[in-house]
Amino acid sequence: MNYDVVIIGSGPGGYVSAIRCAQLGFKTALIEKYTTLGGTCLNVGCIPSKALLDSSEHYHNAVHVFAEHGLEGEAPRVNLQKMLERKQSVIDTTVGGIQFLMKKNNIDVLTGVGSFVDAHTVGVTSAEGTQQVTAKHFIIATGSKPVELPFAPFDKERIISSTEALQLKEIPKHLIVIGGGVIGLELGSVYQRLGSAVSVVEFADSIIPTMDLSLGKELQRILKKQGMQFYTSTRVEKVERAGEEVLVKALDKKGATVELTGDYCLVAVGRKPYTTGLNAEAVGVQLDDKGRVVVNDQLQTTVPHIYAIGDVVRGAMLAHKAEEEGVLVAEQLAGQKPHIHYDLIPGVVYTWPEVAGVGKTEQQLKEEGRAFKVGSFPMRALGRARASGDIDGLVKILADAQTDEVLGMHIVGARAADLIMEGVVAMEFRASAEDIARISHGHPTYSEAVKEAALDATAKRALHA
Repeated sequence: MNYDVVIIGSGPGGYVSAIRCAQLGFKTALIEKYTTLGGTCLNVGCIPSKALLDSSEHYHNAVHVFAEHGLEGEAPRVNLQKMLERKQSVIDTTVGGIQFLMKKNNIDVLTGVGSFVDAHTVGVTSAEGTQQVTAKHFIIATGSKPVELPFAPFDKERIISSTEALQLKEIPKHLIVIGGGVIGLELGSVYQRLGSAVSVVEFADSIIPTMDLSLGKELQRILKKQGMQFYTSTRVEKVERAGEEVLVKALDKKGATVELTGDYCLVAVGRKPYTTGLNAEAVGVQLDDKGRVVVNDQLQTTVPHIYAIGDVVRGAMLAHKAEEEGVLVAEQLAGQKPHIHYDLIPGVVYTWPEVAGVGKTEQQLKEEGRAFKVGSFPMRALGRARASGDIDGLVKILADAQTDEVLGMHIVGARAADLIMEGVVAMEFRASAEDIARISHGHPTYSEAVKEAALDATAKRALHA
């Protein structure tokens, strides 16, 4: 069959790009090797992890918080099987919605592994055999997979990746998490709330090291208060399994040995591009030394009619970044002039409280030698935060010292994932901190902390500090 656009991979980048291509009038096909659409995000990533995070947060609140609100009675028990069934129901509903959108937009879904035969032909191989499709344009959206440590390959039983951590049949007694980034902290939070002892080992000096350092410091303080243990500036040297136990040996920054024994070890040290079976190099598509598909600013590969988006190319491995890239390619093919401001793609950590950041960090501005102002405001000073009991966290705004233009916004607090969008919009339109400060914010809301931080950044005149 012949198409205008064929997309390989049905994750958020792939399926969103397919929808936009179809909306623009292109005859479109979507190739997916699994029987369900949605890729890592919908099946074994973003969506199931949020389902378990919400379920575990409900349990945590019932055990530890309800009494403060005058809600007394016997604490609930964890039915892990029921929790996993609910998680799967959320996945099934979401994936079913994507399947509906494919039909609605007349997009052909081809199940099988997509592999380039030549620059305009892809073979789709499944249990039923191989069929070939041709197209004017291709979009590679094959995503990423978890990184293994060379000395700790996943056995998928006790030494596990995020995929297995989302479907454990028991609550770990002691979960050792190697990697203090987003995935490790989110899944660590799930099991810590359900009763596991959780130890996080992080090579960098701070958890969530790619975000503003003040966020890592604040989040570590909060999670430690919740019971999580941290070993930062610590390098893992060895991971051994002995029956139903896992021994982790590491060295701290002083050279002292750290030994941890747990019943599960989650390795969450990052993800790497997935191009296995694609055969892209054979048709001239170049990969870099990290295995990423090389693209230009228009997301074209070294073969001009073949594009690549999402985790398989440079940049943050975020579902919403992949979506934006998928739309950008579709609109470029239609002759439009879309754009992506990569500095304004927010990063979010769905612990509780949530963490979110966008724009420049304080460390980046210092490295650039740019003069800037800092405004901050604690969540505990908000009436809304005190009413809900979510008093941990802060909002931090970075603004240019001369022009007052907002350069970065960083939040730890309730609903930070939603609040950060105020910073994204402001920065997209190059607003000043004073612009944010002069906008009326509803009372009582968590967003008032954004206004107060902006007031602090503008003229050190926060009203409630």
